[in-house]
Amino acid sequence: MAISTGDRQRVMQLVEQLPDESLSEVIDLLNNLLRQSQTLISPNSEELLLQVIDRRLLPDDQARLDYLREQNENGDITEVEHQELLDFVSRVENEDAERAAAILQLAQIRKVEEDSQAKYL
Repeated sequence: MAISTGDRQRVMQLVEQLPDESLSEVIDLLNNLLRQSQTLISPNSEELLLQVIDRRLLPDDQARLDYLREQNENGDITEVEHQELLDFVSRVENEDAERAAAILQLAQIRKVEEDSQAKYL
């Protein structure tokens, strides 16, 4: 489906109307869409798919996420920390979705049955 200049302008208008608090989520979404489209450009690149599948949080990010979760469970979390936790959760969920898509693409390349794919999700 061809996208017109008007469609692109409409997307820009919608982004301009969003509250500032939502922009980080939009940026994450757009980055994920861009990564997915790049993956689709070279669907035979098993190495790229394996990199997506194996991607994890950096140790410092994981430690921060663990700390924020603990603060939240203890009820000692500040408003700023709570927003940071929500941003982390959104990021992890997006990366999990990318990982699942990469597993499916890799399975298609390798012609693996769907029942076998489930164990990786």
